[in-house]
Amino acid sequence: MLETFFNWLQDTSLAVKVGENWFPYIESAHVVFLALVAGTILVVDSRLIGLASRQLRFTYISDQLLPWTWGAFIGAVVTGGLLFMANATSYAGNFPFQVKMVLLVLAGINMLYFQFVTFRGVAAWDVGRPAPAARTAGLISISLWCLIIGFGRWIGFV
Repeated sequence: MLETFFNWLQDTSLAVKVGENWFPYIESAHVVFLALVAGTILVVDSRLIGLASRQLRFTYISDQLLPWTWGAFIGAVVTGGLLFMANATSYAGNFPFQVKMVLLVLAGINMLYFQFVTFRGVAAWDVGRPAPAARTAGLISISLWCLIIGFGRWIGFV
């Protein structure tokens, strides 16, 4: 059933146009959006693990950067979806692509846990050294995003 859907998806006129004409432009935009996502997350996570900007409140840094992160993430999802459409059957069976999708889900779970559990105690560690749980969330996040980028780069070579 999924194979039928993926065949239909990559045969749509939009997918054909992406594959035949727009792929390099969309791929370039995807890389720029991903760089913005990873860059802003790295700044926030560097503060979480205590490597940077400890004199600034964590909430200030996250309030300033997370709107940019979410905007870039939406752009990465849209461009990534368009790239997927162009070669859906190939990507669906691509091991690095599959791993990247699992890693994205894990990054989302880490973010949700941080937001709804760890962040509740932010008043105690907003300035200075973050709590161990916050540092752990930051380390997990940085690790996952490095892996996401690595597996994303690997997709085109398999």
